[in-house]
Amino acid sequence: MFFSGFADEACVDLAGQISITKELGWNNIELRKVGEKMLGTMTDEEFDAAYQMLDESGVKINCYGSAVANWACHPRNEEHYEATKKELLTAIPRMQKLGCKMIRGMSFLVPTDEPGDSPELEAIIFKKVRELVQICADNGIMYGHENCMNYGGMSYVHTLKLLEAVNNPAFTLIFDTGNPCFNLRQLGTKPYPIQSSWEFFQRVKQYVTHIHIKDAVALPKEDGSRPDATFTFAGEGTGDVRAIMKDLLKSGYDAGITMEPHVGYVFHDPNGDNNSAAAKKFRHDIYIDYCHAFEQLMHDCGWKF
Repeated sequence: MFFSGFADEACVDLAGQISITKELGWNNIELRKVGEKMLGTMTDEEFDAAYQMLDESGVKINCYGSAVANWACHPRNEEHYEATKKELLTAIPRMQKLGCKMIRGMSFLVPTDEPGDSPELEAIIFKKVRELVQICADNGIMYGHENCMNYGGMSYVHTLKLLEAVNNPAFTLIFDTGNPCFNLRQLGTKPYPIQSSWEFFQRVKQYVTHIHIKDAVALPKEDGSRPDATFTFAGEGTGDVRAIMKDLLKSGYDAGITMEPHVGYVFHDPNGDNNSAAAKKFRHDIYIDYCHAFEQLMHDCGWKF
């Protein structure tokens, strides 16, 4: 078992991300943004500089936290698909150079103007995810699907249907403990309840090869739409983090656990880009506090490391 983190929530620049990772005594970053760029959108010159910095630091990239097929990609929009495929194809040789074997990918946004799991739409989603996964498989990369605001994140049933439809050993699951806290369990008839992290995890855990740690609380909205989340330290929300950690220990889990706090900075929040000195210090300090608190939670659950 090893720890990693979306260190861009603590520091915008890569030097800062490396520094805070070392401050924690960790050796891995789940690379997402460096400045305003991602691994699959950097120029060659920007990547070369990032590679040199990482190589000299000894810090590894355990996973590329990409935007491939994420909530900004409509499954029916071919321009979106070509752009997301371009990101993947650009990132793969860079991942190979970095020695990174996993990419975090998703399964497209859930449309609001049609059923997100109609047979016609499912066929489109399955076909496109299969193609993305096959590109990864052909290049020795694992496609780790995250249960987020995407088709597979609609419920554990949708994730299992996706696994069956893709049917590729290069397709695996990244389970995020916090995402079910603010996603609806889109099974049966409306109004949908909020998902249970524990239920979702129990149903898919045999396919999970990486964990994201996030926690939150949210209340249902009267109009039945996705609730707004208030992010918390791990174990303080409704993400069943302690129960899941105990279950992972019991099952002999020996892979990565990545921090994605969202308590100091939300990656996809357009208002979360305050770069004042005070904001930078706050993001640094709360990231450190979050990671140390999670290590203590792990110890309390019986983990030894």
